[in-house]
Amino acid sequence: MTKTDPAKAAQATAKKAQRLQDGQDSRDAQADAKKPAARPAPGPGHDEPAPPLPAQHLRKPGRESELELPPRFEAKHYRGSGKLEGLCALITGGDSGIGRAVAVLFAREGADVALLYLNEHEDAKETKRHVEAEGRRCLLISGDVKDRAFCQDATQKAVKHFGRLDVLVNNAGFQLHADALEDITEERFDETFRTNIYGYFHMAQAALPHFKRGACIINTGSVTGISGSSHLIDYAATKGAIHAFTLSLAKNLANKGIRVNAIAPGPVWTPLNPADKPADEIAEFGQDTDLGRPAQPEEIAPAYVFLAAPVCASYITGIVLPVTGSVG
Repeated sequence: MTKTDPAKAAQATAKKAQRLQDGQDSRDAQADAKKPAARPAPGPGHDEPAPPLPAQHLRKPGRESELELPPRFEAKHYRGSGKLEGLCALITGGDSGIGRAVAVLFAREGADVALLYLNEHEDAKETKRHVEAEGRRCLLISGDVKDRAFCQDATQKAVKHFGRLDVLVNNAGFQLHADALEDITEERFDETFRTNIYGYFHMAQAALPHFKRGACIINTGSVTGISGSSHLIDYAATKGAIHAFTLSLAKNLANKGIRVNAIAPGPVWTPLNPADKPADEIAEFGQDTDLGRPAQPEEIAPAYVFLAAPVCASYITGIVLPVTGSVG
């Protein structure tokens, strides 16, 4: 048997690897030359706005009426089928963004809607106009969910006005970026936690006495509560707390027939982020998702309908549903 020279064998293997590599490099170059420019994934039947977005910075609390690029919330492609017929929903942060889109679809599915909001009165009136255009009643209540007494009073007003309460959507939130942990003051930390998690806690406590079997709570979490965020440390922490609160409350209320779930959106084109980050960063908002763009509120709202509707989700409780535009 001829003995193989190890050095020659190694050299031959190296040359073969180089030849295979050259072939692949050539194919890559040809493919790059033919590759069309990448385009963000379209929305439901049409292209959605994609980065670069208007480089705009809003003053808090952030009003949808001031956005240069109005968010899409009407979901004109969505056809209601009575999934929430005769029910009453209370939505915090319901004046704009995700809250507005959810209010419109809830109304299209047959629900009356009470909207809690801070002081964005014009935005709230616009949302009410759209809810009533769907043929349902709408009650506007202005106040701060950090205040437990307000949450109790607002819930009682909604029940008195509509005669019942079936769905609570906890959605109001506060977000402010910081490049370093040292930049987060105790005042800011308290504001974020008291709005984002205390507010949810207050509202759940206020709603529970009015619920009957079959009622549900839907909490708005965030992809940051799953993966973290280097610039939203306190905000991401509250969203992680909301996810844990959702799972724990779902276990606690299961024997009462009350379901509790959460939705964890990725980047969504609402006033929240332009009222937080600098204008130049907003221009690139959402470009890092696998779909290459932020969601529009109308693309998030159907997930809330799904979890609210007994005909869809009567056997679903204690989940955090990611709607992120990315894989995994």
